[in-house]
Amino acid sequence: MKQGIHPEYKEVTATCSCGNVIKTRSTLGKDINLDVCGKCHPFYTGKQRVVDTGGRVERFNSRFKIPSSK
Repeated sequence: MKQGIHPEYKEVTATCSCGNVIKTRSTLGKDINLDVCGKCHPFYTGKQRVVDTGGRVERFNSRFKIPSSK
């Protein structure tokens, strides 16, 4: 590898809005503020909701005469 052309790989702290602190390494070189992390994201906490906006899938299927999978 050539010397002097690669960015410096430093330890940074990623702080989530929920208060979770993650230590990692990055070439960014400064601390990172996160909106969501694995501790507060709905997918990882099990609080995820699936929203079907007005039966759009059924409307599409009826429009193109696709049999329902139910």
